[in-house]
Amino acid sequence: MSFLTRKYPFPLSSHWLRDCVVYSAIVFLILYLLQPFGFSMYGGSKLLVSLLFGAVTFACCLVYGYVERFLRQFFKPWRIWHEAMSILLMILWISICNFLVFSWVFHYPITGLLFLMFLYWTLVIGVFITVFSVGLNYHRHLRNQLETLLDKTTEEQADITVTIHDTNVRGNDLQLSINDLLYIEAQKNNVAVNYVKDGMVVSQELHTTLAAVLDDLQAYANIFQCHRSFVVNLNNITSAQGNSNGYQLKLGQCPTIVPVSRTYVPKLRSFIA
Repeated sequence: MSFLTRKYPFPLSSHWLRDCVVYSAIVFLILYLLQPFGFSMYGGSKLLVSLLFGAVTFACCLVYGYVERFLRQFFKPWRIWHEAMSILLMILWISICNFLVFSWVFHYPITGLLFLMFLYWTLVIGVFITVFSVGLNYHRHLRNQLETLLDKTTEEQADITVTIHDTNVRGNDLQLSINDLLYIEAQKNNVAVNYVKDGMVVSQELHTTLAAVLDDLQAYANIFQCHRSFVVNLNNITSAQGNSNGYQLKLGQCPTIVPVSRTYVPKLRSFIA
């Protein structure tokens, strides 16, 4: 269920009219060239009837395109389950319209049982197409552009300053804006805190442990331990590539690539909105 409520990263296609033409052309070519479902037995003009079904498909896509635009304005953010239901409903809408045209062209009586069987097989095929389409696109995006899926809290934390304590007797605690924090790396008995200062990436060593740092910053969900030696600020991720075996994170202008080990990948994905 958490997967279905994640944000769907792809905007509505700006070429939706072209997509309508493509879908209608596919329906036309299947009917005219392959002539399935006993279409080859039709005694009239197969070309005209194929064009009719293609035109009906185009009209259905056109109408549904306007409906989907309205729905995307109403449901924000657009989530995976929204996209899945949208595709499934579009398939069902096109199929029902073509089924009614089929009944009219071939003078085929519509019975309740026949219509239920038609809906059943349409949904079975539609669910398969929907799962394949949405799942494939999403996981491809997740592999290459994870950073765009993270629910970042930069604006909410604009005025927050955090303190990372140095445990040396004469140690100097580090205070900085949480939005400037990039990542923290464990180095033997110290940690290196990497952050932005005056537009430059700087690093400061503190005598403490990664566990103690996490304790200092436990109130902030965007501070995430991604590796046994690294803690990262999820808000500053600008690039993320990888898969279930691990990710490599880039943070702004920082030259260091921060690793996400396989152990922490499932937890990282839990941060996806």
